[in-house]
Amino acid sequence: MMLQIPGVLSKDEVARLRAAIDAADWVDGNVTSGVQSGLAKRNRQLPEDSAAAREAGAAIVAALNRHPLFVAGALPATIFPPLFNRYGVGESFGDHIDNAVRQSRDGLVRIRTDLSMTVFLSEPEDYDGGELTVDDTYGVHQVKLAAGDAILYPASSLHRVEAITRGERVSSFFWIQSLIREDARRALLFDMDLAIQRAARGLGHGDAAVVALTGAYHNLLRMWAEV
Repeated sequence: MMLQIPGVLSKDEVARLRAAIDAADWVDGNVTSGVQSGLAKRNRQLPEDSAAAREAGAAIVAALNRHPLFVAGALPATIFPPLFNRYGVGESFGDHIDNAVRQSRDGLVRIRTDLSMTVFLSEPEDYDGGELTVDDTYGVHQVKLAAGDAILYPASSLHRVEAITRGERVSSFFWIQSLIREDARRALLFDMDLAIQRAARGLGHGDAAVVALTGAYHNLLRMWAEV
């Protein structure tokens, strides 16, 4: 399941975050690459231990935890500390699949990467190229969102960042270990959650059918969740 999440950050929040990270020291993006990814990756990145990266990452995690669509779609158990990259003209990241397990450089966070996420920090009109291209069983999807919006997708997907031909693309990227390991089960719970919300708006939260559906949702979550 791919899920677009609008308004993770407001425009003012994006501006403040960009001011902080743009002033920091950036390094070769391959500092976090595996051997295979390193052959395809050409970009720059903030070091994980950068004070600017830690502060900006904490702001993004706080914003995500307040966003009901993210919580419903990801059912997050652990969010990897957000990383930050930028692509200039001629830079790209070729086809790759994210590592199944990620550990922070300080060793404090170690997760199974069920989901990948990109939060866009540049407006789409500020650069040409740079689309996040994801290949899945339903075809090829190209994503280029407004600054502050995000895309959530299975980390098992083959994906790439197309070459920049004008301007610069800045974003945050990271991974989530979900309470629900399997994407199909997670998608089913997400659809069920949305259906319950629609029913509640029409019938009221106390309606017997809404109460029964809500109970079924939580019993499935209880059955499948890895806590």
